[in-house]
Amino acid sequence: MTGTRHLVRLILRRDRVLLPLWVLLIAILPASYATTYAELYPTAAQRAEYAAGTAGNPSIVALLGPAYGDSVGALAAQRSGLLHLIVGLISLLVVVRHTRAEEEAGRRELLGATVLGRYAGLAAALLVTYAADLLLGLLVAGGLVAAGLPAAGSLAFGLSVALAGGVFATVGALAAQLTESAGGARGLGIGALAVAYLIRLAGDAGGTEWLSWLSPLGWAQRTHPYAGERWWPLLLLAGGSALVGALAFRLSARRDLGAGVLPPQLGPAGAGPALGGPWGLAWRLNRVALLGWTVGAAALGAVLGGAAEAAGDAVDGNETVARMMERLGGSTGIAEAYLGTTLSIVALAAAGYGIQAALRMRAEETAQRAEPVLATGVSRSRWLLSHLSFALLGPAVMLGVTGLVTGLAYGLSISDIAGATPRLTGAALAHVPAVWVLVGLAVLLFGLAPRINAGAAWSALAACLLLGQLGAVLELSQWLLDLSPFTHTPQVLGGPVPVTGLLALTATAAALATLGLLAFRHRDLPT
Repeated sequence: MTGTRHLVRLILRRDRVLLPLWVLLIAILPASYATTYAELYPTAAQRAEYAAGTAGNPSIVALLGPAYGDSVGALAAQRSGLLHLIVGLISLLVVVRHTRAEEEAGRRELLGATVLGRYAGLAAALLVTYAADLLLGLLVAGGLVAAGLPAAGSLAFGLSVALAGGVFATVGALAAQLTESAGGARGLGIGALAVAYLIRLAGDAGGTEWLSWLSPLGWAQRTHPYAGERWWPLLLLAGGSALVGALAFRLSARRDLGAGVLPPQLGPAGAGPALGGPWGLAWRLNRVALLGWTVGAAALGAVLGGAAEAAGDAVDGNETVARMMERLGGSTGIAEAYLGTTLSIVALAAAGYGIQAALRMRAEETAQRAEPVLATGVSRSRWLLSHLSFALLGPAVMLGVTGLVTGLAYGLSISDIAGATPRLTGAALAHVPAVWVLVGLAVLLFGLAPRINAGAAWSALAACLLLGQLGAVLELSQWLLDLSPFTHTPQVLGGPVPVTGLLALTATAAALATLGLLAFRHRDLPT
């Protein structure tokens, strides 16, 4: 463990922007949900009616988990059910970033040549992630208490979020030992998280209680916050994290630096004709991520589309909810306003893929894989455009498929597939120009300020998420909401498409990307 303290300081220095950002952003969500429920359903009868409506919809239960009661706290805890998944995802990505990615880049070997213990790198990554998760859990609990909820239930929910993140932090640590690439480790970790979520989803939706107990996400939700708290599931989370972490440390001592426990699969001896140009290479680098993001978004669309009609029935008659949903998503009814809101969230996920694809250029550049390509007849413009094409077209494909699947699911529930499918597909595609604005911003930063490219691009997406999720509910000033390009996205569900707005967003994205391209053509590559 020699040198662990110094590596902890290094990780905190590198993540001084991203780490506080995601902790604070997630911490305020549960309290905002609690405040919203208290305002929308002030009486026990209203909350009981709402809880009964959501409990009778398998799609909502599958997505968020069951509600253990009809108090404000119980409803807010159910609404925040996806936080266990989100925090788990962020935690495993943080650990992979500071373990396997460091080895792949060669920095771990450089540090290992100093006075540094074998376990220092893994221990430092887990310590920082555990500390961030614990701080997040305490902030979540404090925010819920400040919202007027009981302290015991708030602490139970906050600790469940923190320990769920800790479990998947160790899953990321284990995945980092198994493969020799950061991409492979992320794939294994996200795959394990997806399996855990699907097991929890199947158990809750099908009423099979024992199946949900096979998933750490099921353990986290069965603490029953605000409904007779059960503390012993937290011991399962802590014990699972300790076991997986111990296995990760053991495997890290049984492998060579830079290698993985699992042997790599050798590719063909010669490259195919598709890899003879920059577009084929960009496709090879981006195809797995594009497929994963598209399949995940389509699955989410299927669940949300199936739940839309019942979600509309659950809030039918509540004029406050109706006004809020219409402001967030549309104006043609509660169910379709709900779908408009959920599609805006999927659009943020599509922007996440677009930013990731745009940031691939910086990763190729810093790993010195871009320079050999540019040393051939490939110009800087062709190389950048090959990656930019996936950053722009990928989100469009992702949103188109999601809108199609959502429309089919919703159409089946209301017996109007022919009408719902094209309407929701168009609604999803209407968000593409706003996504392109964030992609264009990432390209501009890549050309002008590559050192802060990743942090600034992800911060912009986080700001859009914050404004979109809380802006309308908290009734923020319009000028502040207008900072997000998604505020200007036309509400296709509510009426005709304003072509002028789409063209303005597209022109803004094109201008940002063009300026980034020009800046990249005139700056040096890292040596």
